[in-house]
Amino acid sequence: MGIIERDQQTAEGTVGKALRVLDLVAEMKRPVRFNDVLELSPYPKATLYRLLQTLTQQGMLSYHEDHQTYAPGIRLVRLAHDAWSQSSLAPLARTHIETLAQSTGEAIHLAQIDNGQVVFVDKLRTSDRFETLAQVGMIAPAYCTGVGKAMLAFMAPARLDIALQQQSYFQYTPATHVTVSSLQVELDQIRADKLAFDREEHEAGIISVAAPILSAQGRIIGALSIATSTTRHDLDGLMQFKDDILDTAEKIGRDATPWQFPG
Repeated sequence: MGIIERDQQTAEGTVGKALRVLDLVAEMKRPVRFNDVLELSPYPKATLYRLLQTLTQQGMLSYHEDHQTYAPGIRLVRLAHDAWSQSSLAPLARTHIETLAQSTGEAIHLAQIDNGQVVFVDKLRTSDRFETLAQVGMIAPAYCTGVGKAMLAFMAPARLDIALQQQSYFQYTPATHVTVSSLQVELDQIRADKLAFDREEHEAGIISVAAPILSAQGRIIGALSIATSTTRHDLDGLMQFKDDILDTAEKIGRDATPWQFPG
């Protein structure tokens, strides 16, 4: 192996470690001390300290001297905003989901999928009568969420095979799929109906109806859901929103088709 190849591998390894540390800090959702990160970090104390120092110097983390805590830095926030505006469906879909939220009076979730996991890119609520776990930027399982199953169902076969292997099949509630075979049966039905349901599979008391967002070429680029509490609607009651959600998903897909989104 040549010097250049060794240098490239070292650089790639360092970048990967730094990104993992950024993930650890961000996932705690609060300013954290060095020892907080050290408890979760796979790296030795000296290595972790160097990574935190470098990330702070580059503006990816900020350090509060008095409290001795780390938090996401302004440069990271700026990059996140740029990524949201350039590679997220959210800006294109916002007007459409605002209309849907007002017409249904329920929570609207907009999601994309990455490495087999759902990433919520926008959320609108018209009231505070109930809350869902989904928040913008949050990652959730695909196999037990309405938006996740809607996206899985319309993936190309090779991509779907990989995504199914990336699921944990942890049983969050008695309704959660725990096997690939049971999930695949439902995915077949979702393809036929172009609708997916969350039957309290991820969160007890919360149900949703979801629709895939497809490009003009039929490629899955996201999903949309109307989520509500079981104290407000049952699954049959969600069917009153069928035409609204399908129409909104089609409009978003049409507007998004000229853009290129991550696969």
